[in-house]
Parts: sequence; structure tokens; C-alpha cells
Amino acid sequence: MERNNVWSSYNRDQLTELDRINTMYKSCLDEGKTERECVKIAVRMAEEKGYRDIKGLIKDQTEVKHGDKVYAVCMNKSISLFNIGEEPLERGMNILGAHIDSPRIDVKQNPLYESEEFAYLDTHYYGGIKKYQWVTLPLAIHGVVAKKNGEIKELCIGEKDDDPVFAVTDLLIHLAAKQMEKKAGIVIEGEKLDLLIGSRPVGKEDGFREEEKEAIKSNVLKLLREYYDMSEEDFVSAELEIVPAGKARDMGLDRSMVMAYGQDDRVCAFTSLFAMLDVDEPQKTSCCILVDKEEIGSVGATGMQSRFFENTVAELLALMGETSDLKVRRALQNSKMLSSDVSAAYDPMFTEVFEKRSSAFFSKGLVFNKFTGSRGKSGSNDANAEYLAAIRKALDEDHVAYQFAELGKVDAGGGGTIAYIMANYGMEVIDSGVAVLCMHAPWEIASKADIYEAYKGYKAFLKNM
Repeated sequence: MERNNVWSSYNRDQLTELDRINTMYKSCLDEGKTERECVKIAVRMAEEKGYRDIKGLIKDQTEVKHGDKVYAVCMNKSISLFNIGEEPLERGMNILGAHIDSPRIDVKQNPLYESEEFAYLDTHYYGGIKKYQWVTLPLAIHGVVAKKNGEIKELCIGEKDDDPVFAVTDLLIHLAAKQMEKKAGIVIEGEKLDLLIGSRPVGKEDGFREEEKEAIKSNVLKLLREYYDMSEEDFVSAELEIVPAGKARDMGLDRSMVMAYGQDDRVCAFTSLFAMLDVDEPQKTSCCILVDKEEIGSVGATGMQSRFFENTVAELLALMGETSDLKVRRALQNSKMLSSDVSAAYDPMFTEVFEKRSSAFFSKGLVFNKFTGSRGKSGSNDANAEYLAAIRKALDEDHVAYQFAELGKVDAGGGGTIAYIMANYGMEVIDSGVAVLCMHAPWEIASKADIYEAYKGYKAFLKNM
């Protein structure tokens, strides 16, 4: 089915709104390069819109009723927001769900070492990456250090103009004959993704002794103590993520695209958040879930497979005077959800892995995937035809541009989302999101028009379903 490029349909007011959404989106990308940073943004924006932390409501036993706005945070890495509608919660919610973790490189717990007068941090990559893409890039370190005294120190090095940056080195082409014969998956091995962070020994004024064996490492530790009050032992209780250094940028002479790190899946997360915060007085309770760990299977306490969301719904019902487990089950089963995750944009440079009639295209709107999974729909949630028809109606009412697609050719590969996890409750779920080029690369590309249509589509879903 042919879909039109939406740029030609916009009037001046729509273009102004498109620019506003994309400017806000790029700002969020710059500030939110980790899950914790994304949650901080969401909390700040939610509180500005009148949302209250459920922990305070539970402590004070505050009644929750129609018109109230509530959020719940799990371990500072996942967040759920609720805008309580007129209908009883047991009749279900309209849910937007996206993930805020992205492929990256993590620092190990005993990482700091010196080799041949270079200081390194030992690392372990997170999620599906092409390891060779991460060498010779300017990289930044984001994260937190938890001290034994309970103090939490936030760390961000490499983002300011006068900050140092870091790098993973690569072999020069002149000596790389054997390396170039390797398969792409092992051109750079996981244990060679260690981060180069220093080469200067501790100075004489700091007590340097000629016989000192690890003077470079000693200097790094001195700087960590000086600037971050951090000891080597503190790495054990730290969460440090290595990400590309630099801001989201307009891409193309026509400035029609955004190039940035982490658009999988923050392009869906932030547009879902914007839509959620812009919907007032819903008939049915609106909900936005932004979760961690999707890139490694949605596992752990902050992933979608945990019971955090279910427990939060139970707490909400209790604050409404309803403590029945059956009503929790009904609230979940009667809900409708968009599992919002990115889709692979058709790339004319790699046509061999795409089936053109079933591909997602730039600037043709929000993408729906009836199913994801791989080879024979394995591991997918396959949405009902009736639900698809209802979604078409909801989006058409608000003139949202959308398209239906699959993730590449049938036997080319595939991927999964959080859809099947929420479908376990018996709720209606379908995958939706923004088409992205270079998915899982350090720098990904999305169309500004699709970002705008995603915001419009998510808002229409919350209002009209």
C-alpha cells in the first residue's frame, strides 16, 4: 500500500509544531544518555505538569481519584505515569510503553589497570552492537558511584566543550592485513573494547617515586579522588556507561533528520512522554511506561518482565479503595497498549535484506508492526485484526500519518520488543514506533517528520481508544 511523504502535507503551523517537538526531543537526547538520566527528565517534566510520586501518596494514604496524576519510579531506572480517567481503573488503561536503555559499553566492577604506560578501564558491552563501530570515536562516561556512606555521586565526563573524551583504539591499516581477513563479528573482540583513559604518570610534586610500577594508574586515581572523591574500591559499587560523546544534531542540508546516540528507543520513549503529558482529562486512564533492560531481554527488577508495573497498578487501586486482586487482573487484561519501539527504515544501500512492500520508510509516519519476532514469527506478539481496525480509526480521527511494516525479509533476521510480555496479561498489544536508519550504531538517524507523527499518533491513541 502506497503512503505519501508527509512533508508535502504540512502547513506553516504544523511545521512550527514539528520544529518545537524536535527541538524538545533533541534536548532530551542530549540530557538523557542513560536510563537514570531519562528517568530524571521524566520526573522533572511530570512534576511540572502536576504529577505526584506514588510513594508520598502511599505514605500519607492519600485517596486517588479521577483527574489525579501519579508517577512511580523503580530503582531510578524505570518509570510509570498515570493520568486517572473517568472510567474505573478495572475497565483498563490506554498504555504507551517504550524502553530507555540503549546499546552501549559498560565499565566492569574491577576495571582500572595499566599496561605499557597506558591507563585503561576494562569493559563489557551491553546489548546488540557491531563492536567495530565503537573504535576511534570520542566517548563519554556517564553514571553514578554509590559510596559506602550512602552518598550517590553522579558522573558525566566528555560532554562539555572543555571536557576530556575517551576512546577505544584500533589497529592502523598499515599493520592490519590479518585483521582485515577476519569476519566482521570478530574484527574487534569484546575484550578489546577497553577504554583508554590516560598516559601521564603522577608527578614528583604528588610523591612520584622512580620505582613506582604503575605511575599512570596512580595519576588516574589521584584525579578521581580530586575531582570526584572516588577511590579504586568505589568502582565496585558504580554504574558507569560509556556512550558516544556529543549532542544530537540536525542532519541533511534540509535539516530533515536527526542524528544522535540512543534513538533506539528514546525516540519512542520521549515522544510517548510528550504525548502523555499533553493529554488532559482522559475518559480512560492514560499510562506511560518507560522501562530498562529491553536490549538484554527485559530482565531484572527494572525490566518489563519484573512485577513492578503490576504492583504499581495494585497500589493505585488500593489508593482508590479497591484491594481486590481480581480488579488488578481486570485492569491489566482490559487495557490496550502500544509497545513503542523503533523499526528498521528501508535503506537503498542495503536492499537485499528488505522486502519493499513490507518495509518502513522515512517520512511516511508512525510504523506499526502487527508482529515482530524472527523466522516464522518466533517470539512475537501477533496483534488481533479487530485491534488493528480500532487503532486505524483512532489515528485517522486525528489525521495521523502511519504505515504498516515488518522487520526485513522473512528469513533475514528479526527482533523483539516488550509487546509479548504485556500480552501475557491478556491485554491488546501492538508494536509501533519510528523508522530508524543505522539502528544500534553509535549514531542513529530518524526523520523529524516521523518523530512528529509519532507524538501525534501516541496522543491520538491516548485520547481516542
